[in-house]
Amino acid sequence: MIGVPRWLLLVLGALFSTYHVVLGIYSLDVPRSPWPTVVALALYSIATVASLWPVERLRMPDWLAAFDLAVCIVLPLLVTSQLDADADNGYATWYVAAVGTLMTIAAARRQLVVAWLGVVALAVQSVAWAGPLSLGALGVIGSIVWVAIAHMLTSALTAAARETRRYAQAEREAAAWQAAQDAHLFEGRMRLAQTNRIAAPMLRRIADRGGALTEAQRHECRMLEAAIRDEIRGRMLLTDAVRAEVQRARERGTIVMLLDEGGIDDLDEPARDRVLSRLAEAIAGSGADRIIARTAAEGSPVAVTVVGLREPEAGGTPSNDTDNLEFEFWLEIPRT
Repeated sequence: MIGVPRWLLLVLGALFSTYHVVLGIYSLDVPRSPWPTVVALALYSIATVASLWPVERLRMPDWLAAFDLAVCIVLPLLVTSQLDADADNGYATWYVAAVGTLMTIAAARRQLVVAWLGVVALAVQSVAWAGPLSLGALGVIGSIVWVAIAHMLTSALTAAARETRRYAQAEREAAAWQAAQDAHLFEGRMRLAQTNRIAAPMLRRIADRGGALTEAQRHECRMLEAAIRDEIRGRMLLTDAVRAEVQRARERGTIVMLLDEGGIDDLDEPARDRVLSRLAEAIAGSGADRIIARTAAEGSPVAVTVVGLREPEAGGTPSNDTDNLEFEFWLEIPRT
């Protein structure tokens, strides 16, 4: 966001407004009757104080803008009703600069339509009272220029603030993208290091033996391959307890599949530990030939679904054909 020294604007606006009030008081002897001018000074003072009153919201409220516009319309009528249009009224025409100042404040507080209506009303009244030449003689053109400058500055600051917000949003999105990429890179390196730690000893043994492995070593390789696959496909379903129970189940001849589809990523650490402890117990207490654990969809009251399947023939060897398998158990572990 672009910071604007509002206190400086408030001080300048207050000084200009006070100067106009001083001129109005100084020239009270010029009008035929001073009382309409006194009323005009009072209205102008109230409108100025209300418009310059420090508030958090920069944009002027609509009701205050309407009041300022009404004051700018009434102000010339009150003052000029006691002045001679053909005479040299001097500082008695203070209302022209006062209207310009008040409408400049309205423009600075993003009430541009009201600001232009105010100076247009001033111009129309001046032409009707003293003719077209009064626009320059009374300083109406100067008031219009003030509002035009305030309009341009306000528009420029608004556009700059909008672009700043857009760039800040783009910066946050870029930072989030970079953080996600760093997280993916870190996770990839971590999993690569973990896979290397698990598989490197066996790979060296295979290389040393030239691929001639015993049946026990081949079985160990298959167990290592399954453990590595678990680290890839079931990353959030793994704790030390789950790894240990999955290892024991595979040593019993059970095929175990862990499938993490992101359904428990939003769980906090205690809830996740509770769910995975229940998963470890389910695997430990199962005698199924095939166990499949899968995370549920996001928003589901279930965190993890565990299915136990058994071969139809007792003592049968587990196979990849799931058409003839029978359910041993179905477990849904809730999120809460």
